[in-house]
Amino acid sequence: MVGMTKEDMHLYLQATPTIEAQHPMVLAFAERHLAGAEGDVDRAVKQFDAVRDGIRYDPYKIDVSVDGLKASTTLANGYGWCVSKAILLAACLRGIGIPARLGFADVRNHLSTARMRELMQTDLFCWHGYTSIFLDGRWVKATPAFNIELCRKFNLLPLEFDGRSDSLYHSFDQEGKRHMEYVHQRGEFDDVPIEAILKTFYEVYPVVRLQDEDADFERDVEQET
Repeated sequence: MVGMTKEDMHLYLQATPTIEAQHPMVLAFAERHLAGAEGDVDRAVKQFDAVRDGIRYDPYKIDVSVDGLKASTTLANGYGWCVSKAILLAACLRGIGIPARLGFADVRNHLSTARMRELMQTDLFCWHGYTSIFLDGRWVKATPAFNIELCRKFNLLPLEFDGRSDSLYHSFDQEGKRHMEYVHQRGEFDDVPIEAILKTFYEVYPVVRLQDEDADFERDVEQET
């Protein structure tokens, strides 16, 4: 735990307004996916798999508010985007006693949909979220955003997490085409920096319309792939 005090680590076990580590829905979800787990690494992997595949990825419905980012909201909706899914994973981990924090980076996404490109007018995704987990004395990164069904439609191998190595977006898809490129690290936080995220969104995206209730991300992917 080099460079970390007990007080620092305590932060990464606490509930916050969005990382609802003690919310009954979160605790019930986490407990359902602990069967047969042995040790913290195995427990963390099971939580990752549950959030990755149990919550559908949908970047068409982004709500950058406390209520919109709450772990319980993501569970109730059954879908989320990279940040809200990372928050849910962090909440589940903290709820079962495993330190977790939120990590952010700007990524260049070479696989998107026409609707996403029209809304964002760029392939740069700012403040892409992942979860950083303290296991066996070190921090490892886990990205639970893309559920396995969506990966298959995008011709991507699903991101696996073994609890020992970083699990970040693939640079290339299964055909060798460019997929994700990390261009700027934003850092890791004990809670979601909502104001900083919104400030960047308003600066970078000329059309700040982050929700499209009539859109269906998976349908768009199927049509384009």
